[in-house]
Amino acid sequence: MFRRKKNKTRADQQRVGRAAPSSPPPAYDDSVSRGRGGQTHSTDSGVRRIAFHCQLAHGSPTGIVSEFSSIRQLYEMIAECFDIDSSEILFCTLNSHKLDMTKLMCGQLALDDFIFAHIKGRPKVVEIEKAEDALGLTIADNGAGYAFIKAIKPDSVASKIEGIYVGDHIEKIDDCSVVGSRHHEVAKVLKSIPVGSLFTIRVIEPMKSGFSEIGAKSLGGNKKSQSIGTGRETLRLSSKGPAKVEAIDEVMNVAVEKINFLLESFLGISDADLAQTIWEIGSGKANPSDLATALQDSDLSDFGFTDSFVFDVWGAISDAKQGRLRKTQEFTEEF
Repeated sequence: MFRRKKNKTRADQQRVGRAAPSSPPPAYDDSVSRGRGGQTHSTDSGVRRIAFHCQLAHGSPTGIVSEFSSIRQLYEMIAECFDIDSSEILFCTLNSHKLDMTKLMCGQLALDDFIFAHIKGRPKVVEIEKAEDALGLTIADNGAGYAFIKAIKPDSVASKIEGIYVGDHIEKIDDCSVVGSRHHEVAKVLKSIPVGSLFTIRVIEPMKSGFSEIGAKSLGGNKKSQSIGTGRETLRLSSKGPAKVEAIDEVMNVAVEKINFLLESFLGISDADLAQTIWEIGSGKANPSDLATALQDSDLSDFGFTDSFVFDVWGAISDAKQGRLRKTQEFTEEF
């Protein structure tokens, strides 16, 4: 839904092109500029600003975004580029316009990634009977106040309900708005509903188009690895300071992926940034007891991680550091 503004300057007119999504252009803007976001690099001709090409997932021309440090700032840049409100953006995928949760953007982008923004589509109100304690949903959030369904477990309560699909933003549970809540808060509300109860959930599906290929409703993020591009450097976003360019750390990546899988299994949430924080806390600890103490003394204490979760996290960190955890296929079991 791109609307061209009148009386654009020549610079504004150059911000949007028509590159095909199947062949993304390079992710660098060699113009001399210093911004409040992306890490800059010195070159012979001046300063090179890191920029990313983007499109609206349901179809649009190609835009260029740069000068952002956090996901919220990125959404604001995308919204400005396509003349929409940033509150319309549900989440972004990388290098694919499809509703593919293995391509979900978190807080890290490879420097050659192409960003696709999925925006609000049709709202729906669905009545659910909680026949079992677990609904079978994995909840993620977009880093800007919207929780959404990342995965639906096959043969679960949720998998048998028409109208609930992967990618749907959870806006209300009964008459209570959960906009602005984190994923674990929404998961806690759903878990607190007594078994046998009827409740309603208002969701907003991502806008669709003729070329979108929506997968089966049971598809989710626990089947494949989330690719972060083919480049050897990544841009790590932060809500507390400037974004940083980092070299790809394969040991860290495989450990973070496994920890995120454990978050899905134990808590019903998916959060690569949270998994990254747990890795950073635990990678230097000598044993599971030290890890448990460090988590309890950190900002993550409110999650109330169980001893079983901490032990499994410690195992994931140890296996990754010793080279025993290398491929996604090693931990694709259902939860």
